[in-house]
Amino acid sequence: MSTKMTEKDWELALEVFRASLWTVFPARDEAEPGASARTSSFGMTFLRFPGRPALSETGIEYCRVIDNNGRYRYYYSMMEQMGIDRLTGLMAFSRAASLGSYTAAARALAISPSAVSKSIQRLEERLGFKLFARTTRSLTLTPEGRILHDRAIRLLHEAEEIEQAAAAVRGEPSGAVKVAAPVSVALHILAPKLALFRERFPKVAVDLRVSDTMSDLIDEGIDVAIRIGALEDSRLIARRLGPNKAGAFASPAYLAKRGIPRRIEDLEGHDCVNVRHYNSGQLLRWPFRVGNRTVEILPTAGIVVDNTEAVTGAVAGGAGVGLSPTYVAAPYVVRGELVPVLTEYWADRHSITALWSESRRGNPNVKAFVAFLRELFTDPTPWDQIAMKKHSPAEQPEALR
Repeated sequence: MSTKMTEKDWELALEVFRASLWTVFPARDEAEPGASARTSSFGMTFLRFPGRPALSETGIEYCRVIDNNGRYRYYYSMMEQMGIDRLTGLMAFSRAASLGSYTAAARALAISPSAVSKSIQRLEERLGFKLFARTTRSLTLTPEGRILHDRAIRLLHEAEEIEQAAAAVRGEPSGAVKVAAPVSVALHILAPKLALFRERFPKVAVDLRVSDTMSDLIDEGIDVAIRIGALEDSRLIARRLGPNKAGAFASPAYLAKRGIPRRIEDLEGHDCVNVRHYNSGQLLRWPFRVGNRTVEILPTAGIVVDNTEAVTGAVAGGAGVGLSPTYVAAPYVVRGELVPVLTEYWADRHSITALWSESRRGNPNVKAFVAFLRELFTDPTPWDQIAMKKHSPAEQPEALR
């Protein structure tokens, strides 16, 4: 069984790691005399120096790292006995502790839940104590697990900063960029344009995570996230992309049968389709612009769903009037399946924003993807122009003439 690392050991390890992390100076062509070289799986050469003090109880010794380009040399400490397998265990453990389940950790790390479980089990065997108190319904840190989690998070964040700094030095976008986006934005704005991004940056692989749940960028290792609505995490850098404009739509067949609403009050005499908020369970209040103020109404809905796509589909099928984001409704408008109504009262619903952590500020992949997003969100956006277009009599669907 491996020697246990106490809280004091972890503090000392982290201090050694941090103190020697970012001393940078021009590299010499020759290695220091007496140094033994070992190439890591990350493509960097590790030099271990005889005679340097080693922290034998914690398995940590001083190392010097020379980048393969031969231009800069970095001093920092690494755990000699902590190989790839042990680092994997720490990553799996920290993700599971932060996200509350092996399944969520597996999704964040792009591995299977069983791989997460096995990595944590091996880590527990090495440490000699349990990290989690597990039941069929909950995952709770043990006292020892809480101590290790705090230190592991800090250590892994430092390691991530190394990776981001290396990416910034590299300059050219390459490798992977992990992006998180809501379902509707991913389906209607991002996914159709990813081929264009890959044409421009063929060395960058896009890992798109599609979900309406809020991802923790730092805990889940997300490079860029797209959010709709109010922002809560002040640790992140935010760049507004454009408005999240929503408007009222109905099918030509429905309007031909029931008439076109001209005023907001006319909705009382129409069938409506509404959406229930995924998190709160509350029905959506429809925002409309009246003069210089925004009013919200809660229409009587004969159909309620919990997905924006379903609202648009039901409305296109003739179920009534529904509120839809313009980027979702625009393709239906182009095909003649939906007609915008009450356009003079349409209002923006919050903003669509790109977010990334401070540690990614200099990452060329992040810079390239954010610049690409800004190109997609022109002012006005193409989907707003399509969805809000007022048809001339000749362009109107035949059922409305």
